[in-house]
Amino acid sequence: MPYYLRLCVAVLCIVAAHAAHAQFPLPAANAPPDPGTLFRNQCGTCHTLSANEPARQGPPLGGVFGRKAGIAPGFKYSAGFANVDFEWDAKHLDAWLTKPQTVIPGTVMVYSQANSATRHTIIDWLKEQH
Repeated sequence: MPYYLRLCVAVLCIVAAHAAHAQFPLPAANAPPDPGTLFRNQCGTCHTLSANEPARQGPPLGGVFGRKAGIAPGFKYSAGFANVDFEWDAKHLDAWLTKPQTVIPGTVMVYSQANSATRHTIIDWLKEQH
């Protein structure tokens, strides 16, 4: 093999080896929003956290864990809530956020969240809000 051909092959091997070790940064994954932002984006249109904030379409959700369903001072609930007898806990909130009409028929809440991870992030965050 002629010298210049051996030289070309050697250079190509070095370039190929160097390129094989090159690391290209991966595109940044979209980080999930923090739970407070998730609450504001998913729930904040209709709900506040504090009863001291101006009322919206739904009751304030601060302190919802352990609160009897349908009992938030100053909020007028839909008729379906008249017959409920449970306190909000993770199980009830998960079912509620999945399909509210199955938990309390006649409710006017139209939001539902099919994504289990999103529901649980919101529920866990609400658990911390007193």
